[in-house]
Amino acid sequence: MTLLLTLDDGSIQRKLAEAVDLARAAVLEDAGAEQVGGHVGVDREDAVSASHLFEAIVTGYRGWRWSVTVALAGEDEPITVSEVVLIPGPDARVAPAWVPWDRRVQAGDLGVGDIFPVEKDDPRLAPAYLESDDPAVEAVAKETGLGRVHVLSRHGRLDAAARWHGGEFGPRSDMARSAPDVCGSCGFFVSLAGSLSAAFGACTNDISPADGHVVDVGYGCGAHSEIEVEVTSSVPVAELVYDDSLMDFEPAPEAPAEPEPEPAEATVVDESEAPVAEVPETAEVQPEVEPEAAEPETDTETVVAAQAEAESASEH
Repeated sequence: MTLLLTLDDGSIQRKLAEAVDLARAAVLEDAGAEQVGGHVGVDREDAVSASHLFEAIVTGYRGWRWSVTVALAGEDEPITVSEVVLIPGPDARVAPAWVPWDRRVQAGDLGVGDIFPVEKDDPRLAPAYLESDDPAVEAVAKETGLGRVHVLSRHGRLDAAARWHGGEFGPRSDMARSAPDVCGSCGFFVSLAGSLSAAFGACTNDISPADGHVVDVGYGCGAHSEIEVEVTSSVPVAELVYDDSLMDFEPAPEAPAEPEPEPAEATVVDESEAPVAEVPETAEVQPEVEPEAAEPETDTETVVAAQAEAESASEH
């Protein structure tokens, strides 16, 4: 076998790759012609063996392949069949990777009466007698004979802190993003003891959705103790308001309309009673001039005098 590994010039792999008929005969004998498809390739296993792959036509095994491993013990030895197996191809549907049952349990799966033992070497726990960097843990560890057997290790505290920080009551939750302030400044916030006190505490507000839960100092809700809400009237008020407290404005009275004057009526004057105006001899005869229309402001005496003067001028 050592000679084959050191002196092989590729002829052994060529012989193995050419043994397609031998591999097909082996799989036909094992599975039957109706379950074997075409040849799809050759995979090298090592210096003296290779596997021929054939398409598998088996109900429920779509994408699987028949694998026939052939080997050559020496240059003068015949090629032999080592095994025939059904293996999944790159597009085959296979079962998920096996996960132990104790690692498949998720948060919230533990019900009433269920028992979930802790692993012997759980990294989240440490013996109580060991030195710790948490003062709260050290106080418990000093209780000789009466203290707890295990306490939180540094890994356990960091694991819990990361889980709480990214959980429902962490600073990145929807409630915290819309809150007016954070739990670190709320009067209902009670800090945890030990090294976790700087980042976590418990909520004691019965109105808050986090009541009784461990919350991050960056979490917040609408029930913060320091929130003040300005109470305003429910009646809508216009934004534009006129302040009339300094001066009052009254509209000016409208001027009364002046009545139109009535036209003056012409007065008939008796010629016998009308006085005759004396005209000097040197007076020139004036041409007959029609009297202008009387204006509304002209009185009756003026009209009569003008008519008399006109008649006297026409007689002369």
